[in-house]
Amino acid sequence: MKKLRLFNISCCLVLICLMVMISAVGCAKNDEDRTTIRFVTWKPNIQAAWDEILEIFEDEYPDIKVIREIGPHSSTAFHDLLTQKLKNKSTDVDVFLMDVIWPPEFGAAGWAMPLDDLFPASEQQKFLEGPLLANSYKGKTYGVPLFIDSGVLYYRKDLLDKYKFTPPKTWDEMVIQADIITTNEMRHDDTELYGFSGQFKQYEGLVCDMMEYILSNGGTILNGDTGKSGLAQKPALDAVRFVRNKIIGRAAPKGVLTYQEPESLDLFIQGKAVFHRNWPYAWRVSNNSEKSRVAGKVGISVLPHFEGGRSYSALGGWQVGVSRYSENKEAAWVFASFLTSSRVQKILALKAGRAPTRKDLYSDEDILKANPHFHDMKDVFITAYPRPGTPLYPAVSNVLQRYFSKAISGSRINIKREGRAAAKEIEKLIAMEKH
Repeated sequence: MKKLRLFNISCCLVLICLMVMISAVGCAKNDEDRTTIRFVTWKPNIQAAWDEILEIFEDEYPDIKVIREIGPHSSTAFHDLLTQKLKNKSTDVDVFLMDVIWPPEFGAAGWAMPLDDLFPASEQQKFLEGPLLANSYKGKTYGVPLFIDSGVLYYRKDLLDKYKFTPPKTWDEMVIQADIITTNEMRHDDTELYGFSGQFKQYEGLVCDMMEYILSNGGTILNGDTGKSGLAQKPALDAVRFVRNKIIGRAAPKGVLTYQEPESLDLFIQGKAVFHRNWPYAWRVSNNSEKSRVAGKVGISVLPHFEGGRSYSALGGWQVGVSRYSENKEAAWVFASFLTSSRVQKILALKAGRAPTRKDLYSDEDILKANPHFHDMKDVFITAYPRPGTPLYPAVSNVLQRYFSKAISGSRINIKREGRAAAKEIEKLIAMEKH
């Protein structure tokens, strides 16, 4: 009996081993039959959301295997990694993420595949206009919008209510409200309080902030059709003067000349600013009672404009592109269209707080419940406007950063002369592009 029992156990072990081997062979065969695509992305803030998205895709598209390469979180560092691969015509990139200012560069260089035949006008109409415009270059589309960022005005709702103010429509109105509130509040309280906080350090965020002032005064930075800059024209010059004379050291502390997003937000959540310009992510931070002294007292609105103008906000966000050098373009497009679908954008909105680029999702009850501020932000996203669309944008941005920083930093700076010099420098760069 004992020998028989041992024999039976041995048989069972042999059968189990055979089954494992057969299963392994079957899996290997399945992998060989699958199309493999490589997805190059930055390191996300909410890793779990992306894990869920990839899992759903592979469950629903068993014939396609996705290998994800996660690059740096920094946009600049990720750009360096991605462009190096594309410059070398590497085939280990099929689908990639692009910052909103990259499509013209990637299109002009021949790195991104034109998507017009795959992404028809009927489908494009389902997306917000600003992100679509950012993905276009010389009449062709090089990316599909994934999620959007845009400039937003945050304000102390409790203080505006106290003084019976509504959110300001114009920049002058904002300065007046800020002056009245700070003067009266500081008269009765020793607490430090400023009227405004924004991003005015010499970096890309300064370009975004200053563009919002210029556009909302009817000015332009660059006309893409003519290659001419509007920096030396009156609307743009007046907008820059307003920032220098009414914002820096007046409504806002002089220290904002050194502020990027974190520093400017910190001033606001400490209860030391009435108004604050930032991106949508700041909503959750401002209303986090563990981090913010003004949680539950914050309102959100479109950015103001100048008299006779209309509100604009700088467009931010990320896009999905397909490499021109991909050896599996059909499978790559399947994955790219999946990533930008309503279902995936909803996951990113619910799990990562990312604002969708598809219009219909702004009436989705689940999304609005999780992100109630999205209801008010649809109008903000509609006004979102891209930065100058040129493959030489990094060089153009460098000129803009230097000009804006110098112009708003000192009262003795001749803004008209500096504006003319910056306009000429930008026009020379654009002329190089056309040649």
